[in-house]
Amino acid sequence: MAGRGRLPFHDLRHTGNTFASQSGATLRELMNRMGHSTTRAALICQHTAMERDQAIADALGKPAEEALSEQDPNGSGT
Repeated sequence: MAGRGRLPFHDLRHTGNTFASQSGATLRELMNRMGHSTTRAALICQHTAMERDQAIADALGKPAEEALSEQDPNGSGT
């Protein structure tokens, strides 16, 4: 890493687990990766980015849209 200072191990560990969380790792999986028996530390790594929030919202909206279109193909809501 030219031109950069030392990166502490803890920062690397936190970054790796944040990436794992953003990639879909569950809380239990994060706890196992970090060797923690409580959720407190694992929750710190579950930072959510706005892009991830949007992806979740889109994924939740898809089944709702499909269910609504099956009920009323014209989309009138009645």
